[in-house]
Amino acid sequence: MSNSKDAVRKVLDQVKADNRTSLTAPEGKLVCDAYGIPVPKEGVAKSAGEAGKMASAMGFPVVMKIVSPDILHKTEAGGVIVGLKTAEEAEKAYETILGNAKKYKSDAKIEGVQVQQMLAGGTEVIVGSITDASFGKLVAFGLGGVLVEVLKDITFRLAPATKEDALSMLDGIQAHEILKGVRGGEPVNRTALADVIVKVSQLVTDFPEIVELDLNPVFATPKGATAADVRIVVDFAYVPKPKPRPTEEIVVAMNRIMQPKAVAVVGASAEDGKIGNSVMKNLINGGYKGEIYPIHPKAAEILGYKAYKSVKDVPGVIDVAVFAIPAKFVAAALTECGEKKIPGAVLIPSGFAEAGAPELQAEIVEVGKKYDIRLMGPNIYGFYYTPANLCATFCTAYDVKGHAALSSQSGGIGMAIIGFSRSAKMGVSAIVGLGNKSDIDEDDLLAFFEQDPNTNLIAQHCEDLKDGRAFAEAAKRVSKKKPVVVLKAGRTSAGAKAASSHTGALAGNDRIYEDVFKQSGVIRARSLRQLLEFARGVPVLPTPKGENVLIITGAGGSGVLLSDSCVDNGLSLMSMPPDLDAAFRKFIPPFGAAGNPVDITGGEPPITYVNTVKLGLSDERIHALILGYWHTIVTPPMVFARNMVEVKKEMEAKGFVKPMVASLAGDVEVEEAAEYLYQHGIPAYAYSTELPVEVLGAKYKWARGAGLL
Repeated sequence: MSNSKDAVRKVLDQVKADNRTSLTAPEGKLVCDAYGIPVPKEGVAKSAGEAGKMASAMGFPVVMKIVSPDILHKTEAGGVIVGLKTAEEAEKAYETILGNAKKYKSDAKIEGVQVQQMLAGGTEVIVGSITDASFGKLVAFGLGGVLVEVLKDITFRLAPATKEDALSMLDGIQAHEILKGVRGGEPVNRTALADVIVKVSQLVTDFPEIVELDLNPVFATPKGATAADVRIVVDFAYVPKPKPRPTEEIVVAMNRIMQPKAVAVVGASAEDGKIGNSVMKNLINGGYKGEIYPIHPKAAEILGYKAYKSVKDVPGVIDVAVFAIPAKFVAAALTECGEKKIPGAVLIPSGFAEAGAPELQAEIVEVGKKYDIRLMGPNIYGFYYTPANLCATFCTAYDVKGHAALSSQSGGIGMAIIGFSRSAKMGVSAIVGLGNKSDIDEDDLLAFFEQDPNTNLIAQHCEDLKDGRAFAEAAKRVSKKKPVVVLKAGRTSAGAKAASSHTGALAGNDRIYEDVFKQSGVIRARSLRQLLEFARGVPVLPTPKGENVLIITGAGGSGVLLSDSCVDNGLSLMSMPPDLDAAFRKFIPPFGAAGNPVDITGGEPPITYVNTVKLGLSDERIHALILGYWHTIVTPPMVFARNMVEVKKEMEAKGFVKPMVASLAGDVEVEEAAEYLYQHGIPAYAYSTELPVEVLGAKYKWARGAGLL
């Protein structure tokens, strides 16, 4: 490989010496040749015989062009002949071109005749690379020509890309069927095309100064893939983001912040309505068992705890300091934390980068670097870590313990997370505010929660990713063990504007986020409600053992909508084997519909639900069940709910464990029934055929990404 790198380095050194920002076409060809990226073969012939030999070697058809510094308009001079199919034709064309050139300009300096392979047909695609502010080097693939700009049908992966990544890109565009050959067209050579993608991704990784690269069009044929045109843009000043901290180092600091033995409250207050007062009360009322040190310039004690003028006056070790003082005083107090060797600071105050004071934020970041203090915030509500009964926040204390860890970039969204969790009785291990992300960001949280035995799902709301590549690498690793759900705000250009004005966060091209999340095994939530429902429901469901989903419903209308939701969420409705069909028919009236959905009709007694669901759980060919309940006098909501929980328990005792979700259509009593089902391990929703299937779909997405199916 070193030879090919040397060849590219030589070209780039020349470009740099000339102070240029892009490569010429011949330079582009040299770079492609060095990395084995196929471009049309070409050469300059000095005689008719040489032209014939050259053309035969590269394969017909060829195009021939005069090479002369004195002839700019080659076609006008009769210096171009296309579509030559034999060596004889090439020899004859050589003589013709020379004769025409002499006639056109008798004293022209002629260096020879260029012989170039003519690209024959195929599908025009584009392979390229861009440099994103957050993700760094990305490789792109889409249909080539004019269409790429109109349809924006393009897909991205982080570079360097693996062969699997590259092949997934071929299926990742909307027009992927075209590559398989439609209407008599021939299919493209997928391996050759994937190979080009991988080589481009390696090239831009080896040479970060290549900031843009376009092979457009690439002619993809059944035989291979050849780039007809190469465009390379360079920026020698480009510096890739520094490598993130080692995971072990992140975890050591995060463990002390999230599970501290001693907390200092900088700006603690005895006065109601002050943030420093709320933080103190929450620490105390939340049941935190560690040391609490209020820091206050004058008070002797606050809420029964001895107060200190500075963290430096506290005799013991402090693991984390929670700040509740105005922005302009933070840097000085943070310096004292550094001198006291406190590893973490939770910065509640606002008035930094989000409020047009980036210099105040830059100052605290410098202090953090100097003393190696990890900073959470600023501009946050604080955080909760329930296993330690720790409520380091000015919101209300929270005590429903569970295993979902949630974070948000925005305080408002943080409050929604707290409220939903309380209302739905959803147990959480942590709720964390990240705010301006001056230091600690999503990948730091991933590293902590990955090894946290109290957490089994991580759900994050973000407006931007400071270092998208570091996030993607962390998420790829963590999502193999625990589901990672992300709600990315600023999906649309209108939303992107709101995000950039609010937190200094510019939403990048949403397609990049979409593709990189997929590549990293992240489950993407499309709405706040979805983020919350996934956080609540995904951990409740057991992991499915296969792709076959069966719907059992008492209402035909629900069955149709549930089927639609399955398609929308990438679930595959099992096609019903005849013996299983016959088995279901034993339990349902003759006018009910077997097949999938199994429609038991509305007038059935509770036993019909029981029998069909038992059969669905016991047959090994079925891997997940979706129940569509319809409220009737014969089977009231709570009767249905209790029966389903009984059946689930009975079948689990026999070793049949499958994910099961329910949609309940009916009057208000279905709300209580849905709640009862949920509390007993069956995510259930009143009045919705979409939500239960979305939750099941999210579980499937995770299981596929983690390689468990």
